[in-house]
Amino acid sequence: MKVILYGATGKAGSRILQELIARGHDVTAVARDPEKLPPKVESKRGDLDNVDAIASVIAGADAVVSAYGPPPDDTDQLVAVTERLIAAVKKGGTPRLIVVGGAASLEVAPGVTLIASGHLPAAYLPIAKSHDKALKLLQASDINWTYFSPAAFFEPGERTGKFRLGANELIADEKGESRISMEDYAIALVNELEHPAHERARFTVGY
Repeated sequence: MKVILYGATGKAGSRILQELIARGHDVTAVARDPEKLPPKVESKRGDLDNVDAIASVIAGADAVVSAYGPPPDDTDQLVAVTERLIAAVKKGGTPRLIVVGGAASLEVAPGVTLIASGHLPAAYLPIAKSHDKALKLLQASDINWTYFSPAAFFEPGERTGKFRLGANELIADEKGESRISMEDYAIALVNELEHPAHERARFTVGY
């Protein structure tokens, strides 16, 4: 499968890149600074600032994966980037877009999201709200999108291959902890690429 990956130098993106390569996919990593990518990785210099430029890069790909993370002081850049990705996917005729999403719009009780619950620390609210806006843009679009929400705690860790998938509810273990390693998240994302089960939908993962 020919996959274009944006955000490949980030914490989540770098692990998705490793998983794609390990499974033999034809992956091109797009970065402002390709020099930061591992040696021998096929790469292109680029960003997500221009619809035409994105459409040119992704033309002919089977799927686009965006692991873009906005700057902490301007999280709504994520919203603008999502708008451009949607437009570029339509223009480039790319069959599929998968977005590395956020967890705060997941439900922690029927009809109550993590954002609405009041339990989310104030420092996380800006990025949480930006991710929620990005999800709504995808839901309103007519492209083939997938928004993949991690668990509440999403950090580098161990690659176990053991996890649970869900739809719109936050996944927590028997202790009430909601977490997933970036390594296992990458497995689940590439599984979804290889065996689509959540097209035009959001899904999530956790232990």
